[in-house]
Amino acid sequence: MTERIHPAAIDVAGTPYLRDAKGNLVPLAAVKPADLLMDETVREILDAARATSAAIAAFKVQSFDKVAALQGLLAQEYDAQLGGKKGNITLLTFDGCEKVQVAVADVIEFGPELQAAKALIDECLAEWAADSRVELQSLVNRVFAVDKEGQINRAELFMLLRVEIADERWKRAMDAIRDSIRVVGARTYMRFYERPSPDGAWRGVTIDMASA
Repeated sequence: MTERIHPAAIDVAGTPYLRDAKGNLVPLAAVKPADLLMDETVREILDAARATSAAIAAFKVQSFDKVAALQGLLAQEYDAQLGGKKGNITLLTFDGCEKVQVAVADVIEFGPELQAAKALIDECLAEWAADSRVELQSLVNRVFAVDKEGQINRAELFMLLRVEIADERWKRAMDAIRDSIRVVGARTYMRFYERPSPDGAWRGVTIDMASA
């Protein structure tokens, strides 16, 4: 029976070695069976992960190309515009049971005005300490992630903008937050849905293409 050769083995004068985490060559025969089994398992999983990642990347390109080709065909043959001004598109099968959505989302960054807003908010909260709602203080802390400098919770920040308080400093702080928002680009996503019947609930077909 032919002995299986380890995929990462390095042959030195007829003896197979594995390189350890420090860069040393260790004879394959000296590697503990448990370590060898773990090594082989991780390599098999990573091989499959790389193949899947490549397939998803190819699928992403092909899918966007097909949507673009459909848009071009409809525009040329039928003088019909597919999709909104921003690039959002919804495609449906004839039976209404399968759907592809292309969504374009703004990429947002925040300018230095955000720090001025934080200073005004802190001033307000310090003065209102006795009367401030715990919920408001908690929301502010979540927005600015005070223990992690520079990290902003965007979803919570937009919730903060909806809090209406008559204090002029608070209003200036909210204006500063709005002025700090910069749209620096756009990111396009494709999402997939299906349902058992035209009146059924949509169920997402999940494929993580964000990092592909």
